[in-house]
Amino acid sequence: MAGTLTRMWRHLATPAAPAWFPAEAMDRIAAAIAMSESCHTAEVCFAVEATLPWGALLRGVEARTRAEEAFARLRVWDTAANNGVLVYLLMADHRIEIVADRGLSGRVSEAQWRGVCQLMEGALAGGDHVDAVVSGIEATGDLLASHFPREPGDGDIDELPNRPVML
Repeated sequence: MAGTLTRMWRHLATPAAPAWFPAEAMDRIAAAIAMSESCHTAEVCFAVEATLPWGALLRGVEARTRAEEAFARLRVWDTAANNGVLVYLLMADHRIEIVADRGLSGRVSEAQWRGVCQLMEGALAGGDHVDAVVSGIEATGDLLASHFPREPGDGDIDELPNRPVML
């Protein structure tokens, strides 16, 4: 019960996402996604959620479940090569989750994705949220480029918006 109350307090006390990621920060993250996608044919989406809705919080919804819901709602799965990746940040829980589409199964291991999350968590602990996200996007792009490299003249189109999403 104490853990539940502590979590509820964190969600109540966490500022809204725009406080952490103002417009300039969102522009910088969008540019990092665009730069990343210039090196591979996969699609990267970043979503940030400051807190969970109270109903989800009371039901004990975890960050991973919420990330999977966002993956579906944002249609990150809807790419021609099934190689979309969602980088999800739940600010109140200090959790980062990466959800990758089935086209990446067997190519990028859970340990590699966890490494990206740990990189971001370390940078977040340092206090610069934007640098943390940009570092995570760059590391994600490096993994994707090794499996889905962009070739000159491949005609790849940008299937998902690069603009980060505030949930």
